[in-house]
Amino acid sequence: MLVTQGPGASIDRVTFLRQIVCLVTFSIALGPFLAQADEVTHSSQEPPKEHQPATLAPIEVISSRLKGARIDLSPSTGTTVYSIDSAAIQSLSQGESTSFDEVLEHLPGVSKDSKASGSLHVRDDHGNVQYRINGVQLPENISGFGLTMDTRFVDSLQFLTGTLPAQYGLRTAGIVEIQTKEGSLHPGGSVSLELGNHQTQQLGMQSFGGNEEHSYYVSASGLSTSQGIENPTTSQNAIHDDSSQKRFFGTFNWYLDDSSHMTLLAGSYRGKYKIPNNPNQTAAFSLQGVSDSNTGASSIASVSLNEMQYENNQFLVASFQQTLGTFEYQLSVFHQFSDLHYFPDSLGDLVFNGLASQNNRSNSANGLQEDTTCKMFPNHTLRFGGAFTSQVTSSHNSTTAFPGSGAGQSSSVAISSPIIDDSSQLGQITSLYVQDEWSLEPALTLNIGIRYDSVNAFIHEHQFSPRTNLSYKYSDDTLFHAGFSRYFAPPPQELESQTAIQLYSGTTAASSVAYSDLVRAERTSYFDMGIAHQLSASWVVAMDTYYKDINNVIDEGQFGQSLILSPFNYARGSVKGIELSTTYSKKNYSAYVNLAIERSQVSNIISGQSLFSSSELAYIASHTIYLDHDQRLTASAGASYRINESMKLMVDGLYGSGLRRQGLNGSPNGDHLPAYVIVNLGATEEWKIGTSSTIEARVSLLNLFDRVYELRDGTGIGVGAPQYGLRRSVFAAATLKF
Repeated sequence: MLVTQGPGASIDRVTFLRQIVCLVTFSIALGPFLAQADEVTHSSQEPPKEHQPATLAPIEVISSRLKGARIDLSPSTGTTVYSIDSAAIQSLSQGESTSFDEVLEHLPGVSKDSKASGSLHVRDDHGNVQYRINGVQLPENISGFGLTMDTRFVDSLQFLTGTLPAQYGLRTAGIVEIQTKEGSLHPGGSVSLELGNHQTQQLGMQSFGGNEEHSYYVSASGLSTSQGIENPTTSQNAIHDDSSQKRFFGTFNWYLDDSSHMTLLAGSYRGKYKIPNNPNQTAAFSLQGVSDSNTGASSIASVSLNEMQYENNQFLVASFQQTLGTFEYQLSVFHQFSDLHYFPDSLGDLVFNGLASQNNRSNSANGLQEDTTCKMFPNHTLRFGGAFTSQVTSSHNSTTAFPGSGAGQSSSVAISSPIIDDSSQLGQITSLYVQDEWSLEPALTLNIGIRYDSVNAFIHEHQFSPRTNLSYKYSDDTLFHAGFSRYFAPPPQELESQTAIQLYSGTTAASSVAYSDLVRAERTSYFDMGIAHQLSASWVVAMDTYYKDINNVIDEGQFGQSLILSPFNYARGSVKGIELSTTYSKKNYSAYVNLAIERSQVSNIISGQSLFSSSELAYIASHTIYLDHDQRLTASAGASYRINESMKLMVDGLYGSGLRRQGLNGSPNGDHLPAYVIVNLGATEEWKIGTSSTIEARVSLLNLFDRVYELRDGTGIGVGAPQYGLRRSVFAAATLKF
């Protein structure tokens, strides 16, 4: 249990010494850095907790007494915070069957993208999202179409963005803080089955239980569908797009006494994808017995290609959490392994693309994380800690190509021996932070800190990053926040590889640019300010605005046939935007509306040059362009209405003004795709069975108006192929809860 002391509480000698240690540690660690930092003064405050959507109270959850300690270890003072609980997830049209990234798409500032291009973007960042489970940061996995996260195990989540406290680093576009479901004194669980269009079959299971000494919660799901990733055509059903995905998650708790416990977290994801085909494509290369470059005729049709991708990710985390008077700390060790394997169509890729490359990328990470909270005196809360990660990335590529260069070359014989291009890299990341949450007066709170990050992998870089946030409660109904943060984001090692460019010289796999500088860490100065106001007991409105000045902007793109994203840098960039959100909840009705306006511009590619043509590099070196995932206007909305105790109706939707595409004059990312609106409907009905079981039936209608909308057209920088959103689809699900 948490132990706090009020102003009038007596302080024993041991507790007093602990507070002195905290104060001295903070003074030594923070003082020299702040003396060197620029003096920045702002006013800020976080959205009031009473204004955030309420979470469902846990029913006899054994470990609820320790969740407060977890949250206290992860501060949010002065930060933009959006909350989602299990009730909000159930109010989406597909409920817990909604994929995790689609849940996040209904948050302000989050825009939708294709799975092959990263799935979603936060405030016009590519990736750069950090996932934390019960306070523990998960190592990154190799980007692919799937997410390890399963919506089923989420009890609640906080989405933090803007100017973050010093505790958060490395991936800072958005922090997804997940509090998982946990055990109960009364064992129970659920089994669900969903069927629908595209031969969709999804089976889910949850189980929980425990006693006063230990508890457990496990979930598992399996999905089979004939439309695993976005369709490259406008048709209702994609061609060669089957996918199977399996997920597992478990959390196991041991309660040692009232102030300490141990937790084991385990998760896994396995995915198998057929890469969808785009029919009626013309062969660009000639291979004897297969194609004729003079006529474009080929005995292999683009509609019958057989490209495959396999994905695998597992993680294991062991944590010890304890409260010792004014100290609260959590120590965690973790292991993560991810693997992605792409198999080409060995003949088809040759005749249509001039090369066929089998790619295997794996990443194994081990590390530890420690976070401590020290409640010094009534007006101060000191937090400090750090993390260390060691990871090994391996890349194995086997490429078959033609001799010579250029489409339509005359050679009809491919290189007899594949080009083998293998590499591996050991990398280490070290992070340390210290910060003080200082209540200057009841309505005014300052959170000031410093963070140090160092990365030693393909390149060695480090940075000290000052952070400051100020929150001000103007009245019982109105709160302001503002802040400044320096960020340091190293390139994702799991996506990098030391490609030997010279191996491909003289072949159709060669790049027109024969050099490629190493990807550098992104460095950002971030300004954010906002206001939250409660219009009534049921209605809350909020506004947030931000500006980012960035050096070495990291972006990622799909280059070549393998659907593995590759990072590169722009020299400079800026991002600015404004977010508006409102929520309303009263009795049986709830609704929300989010609106985001953003603009992100960059210039001059300074790494990964071999991924581009010389003309692209020359244009971007002398012009400011938009990022390929820039979307000027993004909106989301939803509402739910409970008709009676057993029946509920819900509607939700997304709007996007369109991601970027090549301009009419050939300028990179010079135009945008057409705007789109997606509307989804859902309905649920519950029946009681006996005294402790229920059956819930759910019907979901996605893309109600059957809008044909294009997320990508294949012409943006680093965009590999066209991708269209899901056409109108109907799903029916039944869940037995016991």
